[in-house]
Amino acid sequence: MPDPLPEPAPAGLVDIHCHGGAGGDFASADPEQIRAAAAFHAAHGTGRMLASLVTAPEDDLVRQIEVLAQVVEAGDTVVGGIHLEGPFLSEPRCGAQNPAFLQPPSVAALHRWVDAGRGHVRMITLAPELPGALDVVAAAVDRGVVVAVGHTDATYDQCSQAFSRGATVATHLFNGMRPLHHRDPGPVGAALDHGVWCELIADGEHLHDATLRLVARLRPDRAVLVTDAMSAAGLPDGAYALGGQAVTVAAGAARLSEGGSLAGSTLTMRGAVEHALAAGVEPDTVRRMARENPAAAVGLTLPPG
Repeated sequence: MPDPLPEPAPAGLVDIHCHGGAGGDFASADPEQIRAAAAFHAAHGTGRMLASLVTAPEDDLVRQIEVLAQVVEAGDTVVGGIHLEGPFLSEPRCGAQNPAFLQPPSVAALHRWVDAGRGHVRMITLAPELPGALDVVAAAVDRGVVVAVGHTDATYDQCSQAFSRGATVATHLFNGMRPLHHRDPGPVGAALDHGVWCELIADGEHLHDATLRLVARLRPDRAVLVTDAMSAAGLPDGAYALGGQAVTVAAGAARLSEGGSLAGSTLTMRGAVEHALAAGVEPDTVRRMARENPAAAVGLTLPPG
């Protein structure tokens, strides 16, 4: 990570992809943990956020959604909604998601989760190449849920079909997806070509700084900074967990203890802003990437900042 810039990062930042922090996990179904994680991110610049959930056993996932909905309704944290990162994901591209809990796309399951969230499920990430995924896209849009393409091995054409059906976000662009190739543009090429919102993890681990700059220059009106932070954010290096899998944090980078896949980050939104500025992204663009763009992507009210 680059050294923080002397000028403070703006307040009221918006994070639409975050799993926890300060030892708290949004998937814990524990209001105290959820509030601790939200308070940590609020203290580091986040004024509004989505709480992200990874793949989990069905009963656990429903309970996690129900508890998060209660926290949102209490209105005493910066959590403004829920993001389901899965479980309709590609196994070859599942990254740190637990493959044991992946599910085939199901409209009935989507309705069950949206009902459990009582209107607070704002976004779902899915792999559009899976059988039935496009039906889920249409059903989600009909329920007012933003659809993101991610953890996917889809082709350009398969992603384009999802965007045509109403998907509007690419989850952590470049990470957990088929790579960009000049004859096989895949999800990255489709997202940039169709002008959907593009999440970017600006921690120096997930993306090269040149990649960050390129996307910010190409799509300043659609680039979105996210943390993808897990429970270890704000804590020392050591042993942690994500979605029931062991994670090792070393030099601030979170990776699965077995296999070494990146397992979220230990980033804060303030840290993401500082990194993007140090990487050479224009200040006005960074501000849009950290406030206006993410808020617009999922329909969150823009916090003061």
